Amino acid sequence: MAPADAVHRPRIAPEKYFRWRAGEISRLEAFCDVVFGFAITLLVVSLEVPHTYAELMADMRGFLPFAVCFAQLAMIWRTHYRFSRRYGLEDPYTVFLNVVLLFLVLFYVYPLKFVFTLLFSEITGAGAPVNMGWHEASVLMQIYAIGFAAVFLLFVLMYAHAYKLRRELGLNAVEELETRFSMQENGILALVGVVSFLVALKSPGWAGWTYLAIGPLLAIHGSIFGKRVRRLVDKPMAVP
Repeated sequence: MAPADAVHRPRIAPEKYFRWRAGEISRLEAFCDVVFGFAITLLVVSLEVPHTYAELMADMRGFLPFAVCFAQLAMIWRTHYRFSRRYGLEDPYTVFLNVVLLFLVLFYVYPLKFVFTLLFSEITGAGAPVNMGWHEASVLMQIYAIGFAAVFLLFVLMYAHAYKLRRELGLNAVEELETRFSMQENGILALVGVVSFLVALKSPGWAGWTYLAIGPLLAIHGSIFGKRVRRLVDKPMAVP
């Protein structure tokens, strides 16, 4: 029997306008969490405790690249977690997309770490100089852009699949709109990766700056869709 305080404790909905359809944590979700945790482990600055002050300072210089890489993986994990909780889909197509996503996450851990370690080394002037020509820089940014675009393209496919099954899932009008919003949001992220790839073909030095467009683009998109969601939610209230 549940404790008395648990009976009277108010239940906080994970999302205001979206009912999460997933139940207990499934084996697929647990497996994905393990893989994400392992990917973060691979990002750790050092696998052993520093023994000297110089080693400690060297590890501390790797903190900012680690923080940025950690934030990116956390963003991907959060996107995956919300999708899994919202729809609870585990059909063969969804499982396939999940497996491909995990493969990309693990495959791109070291390129991700290398890119940001190199970037912060150049900004701070710390570490040994890296002799990288135009061709090597172009290829490096192309590799990063392909991985970035591919990850969020997979989320576009996941949300498109959920939208296709909207009747089977019993999505209401607001949830359908939220699903389209998430699909377009991930599409914007994938598009930014494609643009960065194209820029890297001609000017690798500018390819990284392309990702600064993500903030304004998502803010504008979120503002537009937020108003549409609020209008749709308030619409029944306006009926006499």
